Parts: sequence; structure tokens; C-alpha cells
Amino acid sequence: MNPDLDLSVERIIRAPRATVWRAWTDPSRLEQWWLPAPSHCRVDQLDLRPGGAFVTRFSEDGAEFVPHLDACFLAVDELERIVFTNAITSDWRPARPAPVAVTATITLSDHPDGTNYRMLARHGDPEARADHEKLGFMEGWGTVCDQLAAYAEGHR
Repeated sequence: MNPDLDLSVERIIRAPRATVWRAWTDPSRLEQWWLPAPSHCRVDQLDLRPGGAFVTRFSEDGAEFVPHLDACFLAVDELERIVFTNAITSDWRPARPAPVAVTATITLSDHPDGTNYRMLARHGDPEARADHEKLGFMEGWGTVCDQLAAYAEGHR
């Protein structure tokens, strides 16, 4: 991790790594925790392979869904790591995503209490990192990590 360019969130999730992995890789499970509540998530594409699409939409009221994420997976190592970026769209076009371009690396490892979950957000320059932090990175991504933990711990 480069503290000038990166932000991260880490949690111990009291559930087996396979349970956390399924929460990430099953669209119906991902929809349960991927956006901070009370927002609703709809997964349009979740093609878990390098070059595969990762597309989600969100809704404040559960009725009208609008675009949320149009990204591309860069690496997928079963039960260990997922890497995606919104700097490339799901159809492999260069993107200028709002509010910030990021490459996210999710890592899962065994822990005596369950799973060590780490999410690393990589930015292209210090300004983008600072903007992401000011926009509420810890609140947003931290909330999502808490929701993932609650979901996985309840669905062992």
C-alpha cells in the first residue's frame, strides 16, 4: 500500500472464507450488502474473470434504479482475490468515472476467527486519493464492509 495513493478498509469477518467469497460472487447475495443502506442494489453483470464485466445500479427507494458502477475485472483468484477497476468500462472502453477512478483489490485470507477481509482502493495520483477520502471513502466503503460482515456472519 502506498499511503500517498491508496485507501484501505480491513475487517475480521466471523464467517468462513468460502461464505465471504459467495457473498461477493453470487449476484443475489452481492445485492444484499454492496451499497450503503438504505440504498438498494441491482447487479446487472457479474462476470468473474479477467476482462469480465461488473455492472451495478442503485436506487434510493427500490423502485427506480440508476447507474452505479460500470467496471471491468482485472484478476479473480478463487477464494483469495478480486481486482476490478472503473477506469475501464464493462465493454473495455477507457472511462472517466465520477467521482473518481479507482482500482480495487479485495483480498480474503484465513483468520482464527473467520476471514481477514481487506479492500484496497488504488488511485492514480494524490489528488484523486484525497478527493475520494473527502467524499467519504471510510464512511461508504467502511459501511459496505460492515454490511458484508453482517451478511456473511448471518449466512454461514
